[in-house]
Amino acid sequence: MALTPPSLTHRVIFQHSEYYCAWPALVRAANGDLLLSFCRTQEHIAPDGCVVTMRSTDHGETWSEPKIAFNTTIDNRDCGLTVAPDGRIVMHVWSTFWISTAYNSLPYESYAPEIVEGWMKHVANPAYLNAGHEHGGWTVISDDHGETWSEPTRGPDSVHGGIALSNGSLLIAAYRSDWCSISVHTTPDPTQPWTKRAVIRCPEIKTHRFGEPHVAQLPSGRIVVMIRCTARQYDDRRDDLHLWQTYSDDHGQTWSVPERTPMLGFPPHLTVLHDGRLLCTYGRRQAPFGERGMISDDGITWDPAKEIIIRDDNETPDLGYPASIETSPGEILTVYYQKPRYDPTNEHKHKVGIHSTRWSTRGL
Repeated sequence: MALTPPSLTHRVIFQHSEYYCAWPALVRAANGDLLLSFCRTQEHIAPDGCVVTMRSTDHGETWSEPKIAFNTTIDNRDCGLTVAPDGRIVMHVWSTFWISTAYNSLPYESYAPEIVEGWMKHVANPAYLNAGHEHGGWTVISDDHGETWSEPTRGPDSVHGGIALSNGSLLIAAYRSDWCSISVHTTPDPTQPWTKRAVIRCPEIKTHRFGEPHVAQLPSGRIVVMIRCTARQYDDRRDDLHLWQTYSDDHGQTWSVPERTPMLGFPPHLTVLHDGRLLCTYGRRQAPFGERGMISDDGITWDPAKEIIIRDDNETPDLGYPASIETSPGEILTVYYQKPRYDPTNEHKHKVGIHSTRWSTRGL
């Protein structure tokens, strides 16, 4: 039986009729501000996305206007955030170089013909064609709490970001460089190159693939990676798409055999709570659509009878990628993307935007 937190407050952080806004990341900067990043584009697979940030100085009650943080000639989307021990913030961006055949092969009903035609013209533009070298993973660094960013250097992808280990080095889990698998990368300093430390392979490779992981370190020092599992024959609504997990007790050198959890949904975000428990939040693309969570006492075992309903009122499965932060002991702010409630008087209001829910872990 699912649990409903004792208090739930839903808000829209950013919604715009012209933009598809999705895939948020969230961290607390060293100055106490909350920094939110997400992709702002025309549609889910448009070729012109940029990464924007918003800032809150009051624990997520109010937010600044979006500010462009990363924008190249091609499409920029994944935008995980990692806070280094000295307060610098690393943004991990994945840039995609789209080709016309990707759009030409879309099912006719996917998007309006004029939209697809516009994308094909966009990727056929000489400036775009000459920017193929921008494809791949990048990192940029901020030493002023996310106000400004350095010039980009090459680095691995990360949907939500990574962690700082006790020795001061950074660790993230990525998925775009190893086919159907998760790769673990570390660096002693964000200005230095990242080193691939391990690869976590999907045990069900014939039918499923791993992707979009997140990582957390428990008070014991154990590192936990939670992983999205996707069917090779893509279908978001299958009932076997549970999250998988693995852990390391030697700073990420070796990893346990991945195991399936009872959490049905994706992708995951991990938050270590003030009392040492581990919170996992994730989107659910089976009706009722929305955001879910579970809390583990030991960071490894999860009780499906204690699944938390953060939200279950979305009208479509186009949602998720929640990121959660404990703003004060027992008080959680979860940000995610989804569509607004249907409004028949305004058909242009229906693109997905960035939303938040404030909720409590009291009694959970």
